[in-house]
Amino acid sequence: MFRTALRNVLAHKARLLMTVLAVMLGVAFVSGTLVFTDTLGNAYRKQSAKSYDNVAVSVTTYVIRNDGKKDAGIDPRTLEKIRSLDGVAGATGRVSGFAGVADQDGKLIGNGWSNTGGNFAPGKDGKDSAYTFTDGSGPAKDGQIALDQDSAAKGKYDVGDTVRVATNGPVKEYTLSGVFTTEDGAVNAGGSLVLFDTAVAQKLYLQPGYFKDVTIAAAAGASDQKILAAVKPLLPKGAEAQTGKQLADDEARMIEAGLSSLNTMLLVFAAIALFVGIFLIANTFTMLVAQRTRELALMRAVGASRRQVKRSVILEALVVGAIASVIGFVIGIGLASGLRSAMSSFGAKVPAGPLIVSPTAVVAAVAVGVLVTVLAAWLPARRAAKIAPVAAMSSVHAVASTKSLVVRNSIGGVITLLGAAAILGGAAMGKDGRTLIGGGAFLSLIGIIVLIPLLSRPVIALARPLLNRVFGVSGKLAGQNAVRNPRRTGATASALAIGLTLVTGLSVLGVTMGRAVDKATTDIIRADYMVTMAGGGALDKSALTALEKAKGVGAVSAQQATSLAIKGTWHAASAVTPGAVEKVIDFRTVSGSMSTLGKGQIAVAEVIAKPNGWKAGDIVPVTFGDDKDGGKDGGKATTKKLTIGAVYEGNEFLSPVLLSTAAVAPYEAKPDIRQIWVTMDGGATKANEQAVVDALGDNPAMSIKDRQDIRNMYGGMINTMLNIMYGLLAMALIIAVLGVVNTLAMSVFERQQEIGMLRAIGLDRRKVKRMIRLEAVVISVFGAVIGIGLGTFLAWAIGETIRNEIPGYVLVMPWDRIGIFLLLAGVVGVLAALWPARSAARLNMLTAIKTE
Repeated sequence: MFRTALRNVLAHKARLLMTVLAVMLGVAFVSGTLVFTDTLGNAYRKQSAKSYDNVAVSVTTYVIRNDGKKDAGIDPRTLEKIRSLDGVAGATGRVSGFAGVADQDGKLIGNGWSNTGGNFAPGKDGKDSAYTFTDGSGPAKDGQIALDQDSAAKGKYDVGDTVRVATNGPVKEYTLSGVFTTEDGAVNAGGSLVLFDTAVAQKLYLQPGYFKDVTIAAAAGASDQKILAAVKPLLPKGAEAQTGKQLADDEARMIEAGLSSLNTMLLVFAAIALFVGIFLIANTFTMLVAQRTRELALMRAVGASRRQVKRSVILEALVVGAIASVIGFVIGIGLASGLRSAMSSFGAKVPAGPLIVSPTAVVAAVAVGVLVTVLAAWLPARRAAKIAPVAAMSSVHAVASTKSLVVRNSIGGVITLLGAAAILGGAAMGKDGRTLIGGGAFLSLIGIIVLIPLLSRPVIALARPLLNRVFGVSGKLAGQNAVRNPRRTGATASALAIGLTLVTGLSVLGVTMGRAVDKATTDIIRADYMVTMAGGGALDKSALTALEKAKGVGAVSAQQATSLAIKGTWHAASAVTPGAVEKVIDFRTVSGSMSTLGKGQIAVAEVIAKPNGWKAGDIVPVTFGDDKDGGKDGGKATTKKLTIGAVYEGNEFLSPVLLSTAAVAPYEAKPDIRQIWVTMDGGATKANEQAVVDALGDNPAMSIKDRQDIRNMYGGMINTMLNIMYGLLAMALIIAVLGVVNTLAMSVFERQQEIGMLRAIGLDRRKVKRMIRLEAVVISVFGAVIGIGLGTFLAWAIGETIRNEIPGYVLVMPWDRIGIFLLLAGVVGVLAALWPARSAARLNMLTAIKTE
């Protein structure tokens, strides 16, 4: 039987081509994912370990004070005590913070969030072991900086050039003293690194003489653990010490966790692609079994048992799966290499390292491919084994019994109803019903797949009159052929339906959330511009002062982040400028007036006012100051009785508690200004934007966005996620297209005699091609309609669970995208039919008529 299976694979290699392609693509996705994440993980772990090679112990401080009232980080005396410990070869103090570098055009170099600044800390030899200089030397005085090599190249800077650098204050000019290479993670993440003289860095980020971190090198033969034990008693509160090995291990675990999430996401989409491939494989073997009915019957007649017949079909699937898996694995390795190169081209600096092909990746990828192929072929094999020899000898095609169809439709109906009930129940539960919706979605999808042959007749019947009128006899025959074998049509359409269910669901949710964000931006923001730090940090108060004094400015309000407790419960709060905030943000007041902020009162969002029974005019105890831990960290708290002057509808741009900047000023030494909202006379124009830029000193570290930019910022994230999802689902859709090609090609082979007869009675080649193309279009559009309907239903249900979390949420149907999906489904049908239609049209009619 094994020789028979091999002979059949070789005899039907053309008809098995699409199956090989489907398995190959799915395995390539799986193996590419595993090799890619293993390679990245290995490269980043080695880089992390390398950065801690000479670190015995590292000290990090988390409590940073820059108001002069308390010591900040590690003081000079503590650093000297650490250096004098037994076994310590040296201790280097580090300070760091945000630093943005402008290029020659005044634009920020790097991505903003990983743009950092630090101190150059030379040893006795004048070198800092953390950096290798390729040109010049480290900064030795105020007014000098050094830049990482990538940033210097992007900015086209050479040693001796003047470079504009901004921290959290006004932009300053420095002379470039040197260019260096580094293993710093911020640079590898696409950011920049600026080195200052130590005294300058301390003044910028901490206070003179103090360090945020300390790295300790051990003398030869010294124990890291003993040094760690000696260092810990010397440290101030809020400081933590770890060995370099502990830090490297921690970073390795973080890298592993981050890549694990990426790995899981990619494997989910690979699983979807393989799941879609199951339908193609099952369809192929079902049609092969049907075409070989007499051959199988003859085997039964000469003594082959049902088990042997079944085993021969399974062996064919095993051979096909093994060949496709090996080819797919090799392609996956190439895919992983390509992905790594693509990351580098998009600005992500991937550490150098070999491509890691682990035994786990090999076994997992090949096993998945073989297993999927064998499982998909099991049902056709079972059907082949059940064919009676006498019945098979008298019929070319085995027809499904009425009983089997009734059982199938009954099971499908029950599963679909259970899934729909779970989806509706989850939608009614709100945010707690998402898991139930997920389970319901899976059941509904399975149920629809089981029922899809039953659905094919009534759905396709709706299109048949149009086909008859527009395309004549070709359209009539195409409509009849599409429902001739509902199971085959259903299996082919199912693959497209799965892909379009996911694509449609994502599109409806994405467009709906994008519209909600757009509406919020349009309805809530009155300001012409929003000013933030590119790195996400706090703006210096000087920026607010500069904008308030600028010409053409109508209103300016800071949004200063703070926190306070009302009746003992801590809430995030925003300190704003009374009188101006109403001009930059459109408040929908439920009760009271926002003007009361100028009288020292507070405003609370309805979302926290309702549960607490607060209303305008209530007097509540408000606690200011850092006392969340009961004063353990030295923070002091002050409680005052304040009046709630207004209750307003909440929005995503402000915290749920508002008060004036003057009210919070006594309790915060340095304001944490996250945004500044600005209105200009004449609105948002190029001239006004330039006026804002000029008022801020042309600071590259500050981001200035108008309302459209804000829309794009939030909407862009949604569109980017949608595009990524579309890209990942593309593999499943490609496999679905292969399924349509496969079904049509094998259908043409089955119907050679019929096509020959049609040619003989006058159907010319052009009409034969049209018949095949229309059949493909009907099947593709049928699958698309089912997928779009189910995807929309799921999007509605998920939307019900997030409705209360997104202000202004209203389900939006993206009819333009849905129209494009249907159009693309038709195009897919036309393209998929090119080869089968050409084959059908080229059949010799006499040879075809003689075919049995």
